[in-house]
Amino acid sequence: MDSQIYGLCKVFAFFAFFFCLGLTGATLQENPPGKHSGGAPQINSNSVLVALLDSHYTELSELVEKALLLQTLEEAVSRHNITIFAPRNEALERDLDPEFKRFLLEPGNLRSLQNLLLFHMIPTRIEAKHWPEESRGAQSHPSLCRGAGDENLAVSQRNGEREVSAAKVVRADDVVRPDGIIHGIERVLIPQSVQVDFNTRRSLRSISAVLPTGAPEVDPRTHRLKKPSPVPAGAPPVLPIYDAMAPGPSLAPAPAPGPGGPHHHFDGESQVKDFIHTLLHYGGYNELADILVNLTSLATEMGRLVSEGYVLTVLAPNDEAMAKLTTDQLSEPGAPEQIMYYHLIPEYQTEESMYNAVRRFGKIRYDTLRLPHKVVAEEADGSVKFGHGEGSAYLFDPDIYTDGRISVQGIDGVLFPPEASQPPPPPKPTTVAKVVSKPRRGMMEVACSVLGSFGLPSCR
Repeated sequence: MDSQIYGLCKVFAFFAFFFCLGLTGATLQENPPGKHSGGAPQINSNSVLVALLDSHYTELSELVEKALLLQTLEEAVSRHNITIFAPRNEALERDLDPEFKRFLLEPGNLRSLQNLLLFHMIPTRIEAKHWPEESRGAQSHPSLCRGAGDENLAVSQRNGEREVSAAKVVRADDVVRPDGIIHGIERVLIPQSVQVDFNTRRSLRSISAVLPTGAPEVDPRTHRLKKPSPVPAGAPPVLPIYDAMAPGPSLAPAPAPGPGGPHHHFDGESQVKDFIHTLLHYGGYNELADILVNLTSLATEMGRLVSEGYVLTVLAPNDEAMAKLTTDQLSEPGAPEQIMYYHLIPEYQTEESMYNAVRRFGKIRYDTLRLPHKVVAEEADGSVKFGHGEGSAYLFDPDIYTDGRISVQGIDGVLFPPEASQPPPPPKPTTVAKVVSKPRRGMMEVACSVLGSFGLPSCR
């Protein structure tokens, strides 16, 4: 009986051993040596990528980070050894064409920058001792670049000097690691696909031709262009800002178009809302924000002007200055609009630009949207003063809001245009002095005077 039990135990142990062996094999098949169960490859501190980022090839390592290539290179290193041909810092910093470098660093050309960097790497380990001899000619190796053209590198030797696609190797075996190697080269290697992209960008064929057109025709009734004029994005508007303003009551009653503009180059409505919210959060300019939004339609019109490409500088009176306005000044029809138009300058000015101008030229006259009046600015007490005499205001809160299209400068007074010169009083009627004519003397009186002159007795 004991022998039977012992035999059964041996059979059970035999099957248990092979079962565990099968589980171990399945586990090794799922996770072979050198592979990690996680999705992302693991790079140790002795990797060639870590050595590249810590090496003296600082320009190349910075571009690799800007091009978002670290994950791609980690996956490449996890699959095979790589050889990196690293250009000198001077080649990337000073020897590269500035226009070509700007092209590479533009956000829209990220793919070209990635292809350029991957063109300097091949998925093969080539040490200096493995360099092909001069008698055998050049060896072609595919790079990690996947461009549209021939993206192979020619490794050769000429006159005893190692070369990579006609670029001399100045530091062979500069960095040696188990998963890769770095050689220093004298210049940047440019793949054909990147060169084609750059040439296409610079070529005249990539620029759409614009047929020449005559001067824009303006409808005198609505002050709008009769036919839209082609304006490239970012170009100044065709019409002067005064023609682009909404027509007043004296013109046609056609409403102004809503914010957005015909070309949609700028979002003026959002920018005006942003600067009004900035005024409210800044504090002390609630009255001005109320006039712009509630009492008038100036906020809508300013948004439309900015959308069409115009720039504005707002001289914003603070609440203390606005409180001094009388009811008579605001009760007349259109008075709030006229007051605010005089505080809008159709230029983009900051505190620095205005102060430098008045320091250099003395008095400056800025155009306003209240035609034909201009606002005068001059230096006073280390600041900028606007206006004349008692109706002047100082730059109080500079650069409250500056976004490149709208500039808001806080002032401590409400500005009014100088009163139109009074017509000269009518000339007083000149009093004509009456000349009393002496009565004509008769013949007898004349004869008597003649006789008297000769000493004869007169007729008297």
